[in-house]
Amino acid sequence: MIVWPTCHHKIVAMSSGGLMSEPLNIKEQISIAVSLAEGQFREFKSAYAGPPGQKTKRVLRDICKDVGEALVAFANADGGELLIGVEDDGALTGTDDFTAEEIARIKDAPKSHVHKDTQLQSVLCRDTQIDGKRVIYFRIPKGTKHIYLTSDGRCLKRNDLESVPVPAEQIQFDRREVSSREYDREFVDGASVADLEPEMLKIVAEQVSQGISIDKCLQYLGLAEYDAGSGLRVRRAALLLFAKSSDRWHPRVQVRILRVSGTNLGAGASYNVTSDSTVKTNIFRLIDEAWDNLRLHLVTTRFQEDARFRATYIYPEVACREALVNAIAHRDYSEEGRGIEIYVFDDRIEIKNPGGLLSSVSVADITSLRGVHQSRNSYVARALREIGVMRELGEGMRRIFELMKNNELAPPEITTDASSFALVLHHRPMYNKDEALWLEQYEGLQLSSDEKAVILMGRRGDLISPNEIIRTIGIVDTENYRQIVHSLQTKGIFETALPKMKAKQLSQRKGVGVRDIPRFKVRPAKDAAHRREPSQGRQPSHKIYKATPERIVESKEKGLYIGNIPPNTSERDIIMAFKEYDQPATVIIPKTGALSRGFAFVEFDDVATEQKAVGADIILGGRKLIVRWKNPRRLTPEAKE
Repeated sequence: MIVWPTCHHKIVAMSSGGLMSEPLNIKEQISIAVSLAEGQFREFKSAYAGPPGQKTKRVLRDICKDVGEALVAFANADGGELLIGVEDDGALTGTDDFTAEEIARIKDAPKSHVHKDTQLQSVLCRDTQIDGKRVIYFRIPKGTKHIYLTSDGRCLKRNDLESVPVPAEQIQFDRREVSSREYDREFVDGASVADLEPEMLKIVAEQVSQGISIDKCLQYLGLAEYDAGSGLRVRRAALLLFAKSSDRWHPRVQVRILRVSGTNLGAGASYNVTSDSTVKTNIFRLIDEAWDNLRLHLVTTRFQEDARFRATYIYPEVACREALVNAIAHRDYSEEGRGIEIYVFDDRIEIKNPGGLLSSVSVADITSLRGVHQSRNSYVARALREIGVMRELGEGMRRIFELMKNNELAPPEITTDASSFALVLHHRPMYNKDEALWLEQYEGLQLSSDEKAVILMGRRGDLISPNEIIRTIGIVDTENYRQIVHSLQTKGIFETALPKMKAKQLSQRKGVGVRDIPRFKVRPAKDAAHRREPSQGRQPSHKIYKATPERIVESKEKGLYIGNIPPNTSERDIIMAFKEYDQPATVIIPKTGALSRGFAFVEFDDVATEQKAVGADIILGGRKLIVRWKNPRRLTPEAKE
């Protein structure tokens, strides 16, 4: 939560009554970018390769390729900035050893390394000296008219710290969406910084970069641009976020909260709304003020065991706030006649937004919990993200689902059409009556919600495959899978009904991954109590094997990232492509509809096999696959010592 101060900050005024306009120069732009580090909107690329003290110039075509890929990925997402001559950790190494001709080729990369039919628009390119080092700076806004491709025809999209391959179909959007996508980026005639709340802007500026002025902060966030003729021009996003009088610029920057008595909204004589309040202000104030109003309806007073009455939340508090922030950030503001409506029923909360999902995102994408995102209001979303009001883009909705699950409540429900989007949080258990009764027998074993979900899969005596566990729980990191299985085995609930060697032989005959073969069986609670395995903490100390620093440094998290796969790739295709290395234990192909998203994840039983496959020349469907570690472990210098 942002706490706004009661004091008034001194604002430099001009004779006209407006604020003094200060153009943000390129050196300041780069300095701020470096101080904020890499992220969704920012990428650093070194012009050199090699260890410290022994660095040499990188191949020029590789640098140009990096430029094309990064800018395409930014344009296909929410825009961003690229700095050449900056290391991943923000250290300036520059481009001083490059000739004028080489620098010119790098600056031309947005044209030479982007497909001729999808040339980038509005690319800013500058180079300057920062602390004695020459840095090349690129900035590009979110694309609204094309799906951009690299010169070799690949479609990339920015996802947190990476530019990942995606099918072009995933980014396609209808022309009807263009107006809603462009709404917050439009410049508003007659608007100036004087129309924005100075106290609020001062705090935001300090959070972005200590000592930066309000004008320069707005320019850095893309909320305003300096024009030599007319001074600082303000985008609509700045007015939505900070306007002194939001009604003047938009009639419905508001959240209406209705408390309904019962489970259905009545009409006429049966109208059952007991409380109806509307909060109307700019977005930054709206988030906190609407939350203060909403939380009053989420608390109930209960008599506790210590003979005291205590207020407790009916729903996970953080999930409700995340849902509110998500609604405010992503609603369609071009729909000026409607605002956000929240209905608090006895058994659920319904949050309704103007504007449906963008055509590049489906309900299935959201409920798959892959962190898929696509910002309608890219300038609003960036400002909220940069100062920490929003989580990493795509993380908010995933967090809501996780919190409901951790509290053993039913998963959120999403409905959408062309003009609206609704998120429903239910206050009912995630288990039906039969499931709840069956789980009661394991009550003394202190099972987590994930462990309960796993054993429910085997309650009828069916064997369970590792991949069924992974898909049911929505596991991304297979280390989480191992922890769950180990915990269930330690508690005596899980037994291996099919040895791993037999599962491997069966997978080879069927042409599927080892982890697709059902192997585990759930024991009844009465049997589990007699089969519990002692935890490592109760083992003799000489039986406990501790990792040495050398092992830690050399280890990598298991799993490979496979890029550049054809859209119609199947799991069997991947298995056959890697058959000379071994039978993959797991193959996961993220998909949009029936088509792959351009990449997959493969895991073998041992790291040595994966090491052999990394960087190998493997062809699939006429394409050379990109094979690298899924997530190399980054170790601190202390860990290496």
